[in-house]
Amino acid sequence: MDSDNLTNHSRPTTDAILTVRCIKSFEYRTCKNLVLHVNLEVMTVGELKDMIREKIKTTSGWKPYLNVKFDTLKLYTVAHGHKTQNLIINMDDDDKLIFKDDSATLSWLGFENETEVSFFNFEAYEEYKKNPDIKW
Repeated sequence: MDSDNLTNHSRPTTDAILTVRCIKSFEYRTCKNLVLHVNLEVMTVGELKDMIREKIKTTSGWKPYLNVKFDTLKLYTVAHGHKTQNLIINMDDDDKLIFKDDSATLSWLGFENETEVSFFNFEAYEEYKKNPDIKW
């Protein structure tokens, strides 16, 4: 075995690619994905929310989403993890999967490379959960 390979191990990177499903309407399954490059060790939930809101305001093609009051992040899936039957949001385990502490770092919450999260309005989500019908 090459001794250079033994001494040149580097710490795994904390940089990650996240996919954010910005949900405008649960009933009509209206959402748009935003792909972000972040550092999981330093970025907090609050900073991620602010970054997403800023991208929505400043990136072309997001005008229909400007009137949505995005306030909640929820885990959809991690890389190679189980995916839900619902195409835009994981409706299971709200207590575990909704990130309520804006000061928590993403790595502490278990985010990893290729994590997918949903970003939405909590009141709209609560209404949808009462009657989760899909409209056309």
